[in-house]
Amino acid sequence: MKSPFYILCLLTILLSCKENKDNSTKKSKAEKDTIAKKIEVNIPSNGETDRDLSKIKYLEQEEFIPFMKEYAKDNQESIVDVETDFGTFTIQLFPEPVLHKANFLRLAKLGYFDTTVFHRVDDNFVIQGGNSDRMATYQFRKAVGSYLIPNEFNKKYPHDYGVVSAAKYADQNVSNASSPFEFFVVTKPDGAYHLDEDHTVFGKVIKGMDVVEKIDDLETDESEWPLRNVGMVAKVKR
Repeated sequence: MKSPFYILCLLTILLSCKENKDNSTKKSKAEKDTIAKKIEVNIPSNGETDRDLSKIKYLEQEEFIPFMKEYAKDNQESIVDVETDFGTFTIQLFPEPVLHKANFLRLAKLGYFDTTVFHRVDDNFVIQGGNSDRMATYQFRKAVGSYLIPNEFNKKYPHDYGVVSAAKYADQNVSNASSPFEFFVVTKPDGAYHLDEDHTVFGKVIKGMDVVEKIDDLETDESEWPLRNVGMVAKVKR
């Protein structure tokens, strides 16, 4: 028969092991929670740079207009370079579509476009960018907000060849409101004037249309998604 002292020692050892296991489990869970939080907050841009999305102000529809009007006062740049694998093209943003211009500048400065690709190519019509199937893009959209941009079409800026215009969601198109995230460049040589009034032109490619044309020539699948992903890095210049 084992002595009471032996049994007591054995019980102490077993309890100590259980406590260590419990602490190990708790620590492991805490570590996993910390990692999960980091994944939710730090989103890689094109798989290279982490961005802290927790610092981005989330916008609801009702606060969008006053926020963007104030943002426009402090962010008056009008030149944006869009770097791609095929080269760089330069966009000049027009001043009159104030909300569209400010929104585009904000997303460019936040680094949103750097997570996206040119996801639609309709040869000799448009190339469209600002979306992707990456988790980074999805998480970025969730962080930026839930809103549409009111139509700001100006007859001064029709859909000529080379203009930059805002895409829109057909199922939310109550008043021709624009998507805040997606834009397109007109590649139709004689213009796409049937888009006037339905879409808001807010800029024009002033340099590098040859780069745009290279993207426009890419082979696509049946949904007009290029077979080769073409990412972008948008840099606000001045």
